[in-house]
Formats: sequence, C-alpha cells, structure tokens
Amino acid sequence: MTISVAITWILFLGLFPIAFFWLRRAWRILVGRDFSEVALKGGVSPAAPEKYAPYVAAINLVAGGIVVAVILMIVIGGIAYDIWSAIAGSTIWMKFLADYILRQHAHPMWGKKKQAASKDHP
Repeated sequence: MTISVAITWILFLGLFPIAFFWLRRAWRILVGRDFSEVALKGGVSPAAPEKYAPYVAAINLVAGGIVVAVILMIVIGGIAYDIWSAIAGSTIWMKFLADYILRQHAHPMWGKKKQAASKDHP
C-alpha cells in the first residue's frame, strides 16, 4: 500500500462522519428546533439564534447532501479520484467559510456596541 492509497482511504472514510454530523445538525435545527449550536462564537449564541437557524440548517443540509452524493458516486464507481476529492475538499472548505461568515454576521463587532453606548448616554 502506497501513501497515496492510504490518504485516499483516509479522505473517503472521513466523509462518513462529516456527512453524519452536518446532517444531524440540520435535523436538530429543522425538526428538533434546537438552536443551541446556531452561529456560536466563543461558545456563545447570538442574541436571536432562531433568526439565523434557517441559514445554518441550509448550509449544513446542502453540504451534508453533497458529501453523501460524493460517497454514493464513489461506491457506485462512477467518479474519478481527482473529481471526487476536489468536490469533497471544496465542499468542506466552502462549508467552513459559510459558517464563519454567518457567525461573524450574527455577532457583529460594530453597530451593537455603538447602539448600546448611545442608549447609556443620552
């Protein structure tokens, strides 16, 4: 077994828990109405997590669905390594980027601090 075969298997087997956790998070938000993991920043939820819940659920559902589709295409054998690894890698990075952007939007650095300061000092 060469190192490239080992890395290929690690990437393929890593897709299973990734898909499971992302789809489970979407399920918890959409069906269970559990907003405890929505747009956390430093372990703290935003002021109104239910406002951002549909976006987090959509990000997790789409990314998890893509990963499941990649797994199925690999098992069926209808996709080359270069293609499925590119799709999987791009999906993982785009999901992390979308989560980061949403988290930053849910916890703004500006705006709220200025509004709170202006309320304290009339």
